[in-house]
Amino acid sequence: METKQLKWIYLAILSLIWGSSFILIKKGLIGLSAVQVGSFRIIFAALFLLIVGFNSLKKISRRQWKYVAITSLFGTFIPAYLFAIAETQVNSSIVAILNSLTPLNTLVLGIIAFGIQFQKRQVLGVFVGLMGCLLLVLSGDSSSGTQNYLYVLLVVVATLSYAINVNLIKKYLHDLNSVSITTGNFAVLLLPALIILSTTDISQKIHFAETQHSILFVAILGILGTGIANILFFKLIQMSSPVFATSVTYLIPIVAFFWGLLDNEFLTPIQSVGAFIILIGVYLSAKK
Repeated sequence: METKQLKWIYLAILSLIWGSSFILIKKGLIGLSAVQVGSFRIIFAALFLLIVGFNSLKKISRRQWKYVAITSLFGTFIPAYLFAIAETQVNSSIVAILNSLTPLNTLVLGIIAFGIQFQKRQVLGVFVGLMGCLLLVLSGDSSSGTQNYLYVLLVVVATLSYAINVNLIKKYLHDLNSVSITTGNFAVLLLPALIILSTTDISQKIHFAETQHSILFVAILGILGTGIANILFFKLIQMSSPVFATSVTYLIPIVAFFWGLLDNEFLTPIQSVGAFIILIGVYLSAKK
């Protein structure tokens, strides 16, 4: 199959997987703390990847390990915890919409720090997207009636982290296969995640049915939504571009929104307008 066709298939699969991730985080938070959700997500993904991709670590050169470690920090470690913390106060569908800022941030950081070429239309898209984000932030959280600015900003920081990650991969790890990058990322993160988990009260509540159910949801999130999805994502970056790869966020909010409806979440009219403006901005910034 031609690369042009294959990249769209990858994009569709990733949107389904990652669009479901936000509801899995929400289910994980029923019996676990945000720190525990983030830690278990990394641990399950790491164990899965080390089983299926351990031999791929041999392909990582000594020079590349530095960038593998850096991308693991920005691409997985920081977002895994920030998204979980944010969803303790913000609806999963809102978090998914804010995640759409990733391609905008990818473009901005690419221009500023990595010297990528851009068009005026893309710059316009960035400003439009930021206006939509501002409207969404000011509208507050429809489920609680409060203005959770801090928790919304955590999602924005996570998207900045993702943006740094994809630009680093494109510039420094473009010649390394996606399985090696992904497995290397989680090999680096396994021990820190275990240490962080051990500092929580997980040993005191592991025997509760509610906790075990939550761990199951996070296991699915870690293996499918983090491990397998990251392999596909890094492959997509290499066969296309950072901006195209992060445009998966066009479809993620749609998938997450339907999951949210099934879980009795809803958007206010103002939030719906903000979400639409963000997606317009993402479209303009990614269009060539």
